[in-house]
Amino acid sequence: MIDFALDRIPQHAPYSITLTEAGFVFCTDNGVHYRVSFEKEDIVLGGSCTYQLILQNVDHIRKAHDPKVEETVLAIVDEFFRSNHEVLLYMCDTSDGKEGGRNRLFLQWFNRYAEAGRFTICTANADVEGETIYVAIIVETRNPLHDYIISDFEKMSDMLTEKP
Repeated sequence: MIDFALDRIPQHAPYSITLTEAGFVFCTDNGVHYRVSFEKEDIVLGGSCTYQLILQNVDHIRKAHDPKVEETVLAIVDEFFRSNHEVLLYMCDTSDGKEGGRNRLFLQWFNRYAEAGRFTICTANADVEGETIYVAIIVETRNPLHDYIISDFEKMSDMLTEKP
């Protein structure tokens, strides 16, 4: 079970957030609804639980770039790390062929946000049945299992990218 100190998120999120059973929900100035949730995975890295970050445009509406979406999502992610010593797993949706763009965008967001030295981000990608799967983990450097987590991820990504 992951914890959140819900009073901290609104201090850094420009959009008003509602916590539902499905996750954190917010609506942009353009009327687009987003959901941010964290799903526990069966993957254990270095003895630490892993949670997949899920970011959904609920309405499937494309609008102009909105920097407040980035700020709101990262405020939620920041609280995930402030309240937990777990691993955040990010996998890009492959349903529409735009996974490469999603991967670049999220990593740009996170790299802009991340305090120097606070996080380790490891990435991997593999071609599976003609699709490129992009995966990243984010671990706080203060995590007592940090080195074991990174080592396990590297072993796992080596297995995924091995050519038969």
